[in-house]
This record gives sequence, structure tokens and C-alpha cells, in this order.
Amino acid sequence: MKRTEIYPDDVGIAPRSHVFTLDKANKTLPLVRRIVQDIVTLYREMAAAQERLAPDTLDLFEREQLELAAVKQELELEGLIDELTAIGCDLKDANIGLVDFIGRHDGRYFYLCWHLGEEKIEYWHELHAGVGGRCPVSTLRE
Repeated sequence: MKRTEIYPDDVGIAPRSHVFTLDKANKTLPLVRRIVQDIVTLYREMAAAQERLAPDTLDLFEREQLELAAVKQELELEGLIDELTAIGCDLKDANIGLVDFIGRHDGRYFYLCWHLGEEKIEYWHELHAGVGGRCPVSTLRE
């Protein structure tokens, strides 16, 4: 049975079963990286498909085929996001592959922040700060 972490000091944060150390989060990156790469690729394919659906020049058959493909892609994307959730991290931006891992330091929760293209997790930010508030993980050791 999994123990669920509750964040009583953070209103609006859902209960989690995963609270990551920096080391633990970095160890998940090979798997997370593969899933996120698939998400980014699929998300961009979906955006391109939506652009093809926009003009009224498509015949009914073409439109139906594109719409059926879009439904399949949405289901595939949901499955990939569910895989990330099962690992314990949150997808924040499917276009660039931005992912947050919940961490805890000095009695408070924060996000370890990573995006596709980064070799390892090098940044963190407060729960409500977003990617613009990223700080080097070295500041967590102070």
C-alpha cells in the first residue's frame, strides 16, 4: 500500500504519492525523457493536424479522417501524460516538454524543474512561481 503525502501548507496542491529528492528525480530522467519526447512529438503533430482542419476547403471524407486521427492522438497523449503522473511528475508544457517533480526542503514543498534538452535537473522553483522563478538547485544546499 502506498502512503500518500498531503501538503497541508500548500492550498490547491493535490495529494501525491511521490515526493522526490534531487537524486531520485534525476534517476527517473531516462524514462521521463523518453515519455516527454513522445509527448512533444505528438503534441506538435496534433497542432499541425489542427491547422489542416482549419480551412473549409477539406471535403467531408478528408475532414472525418483527420478528426478520427485527432481523437486517436488525444487518447495517446492522455496515456503518455498518465505515464508521467504514475512516475510522480507533472507535465507543465507539452510543446517544450516542461516537467515538474514535487520536492521538499527545509520543511516546505517546491518543484524540481526540468525540460527536454536538459541533461539533468538543475533548477527548482516555488510551487506558485512557475518556470520564470527557476533557481539553481545549488541554492537548496545552502
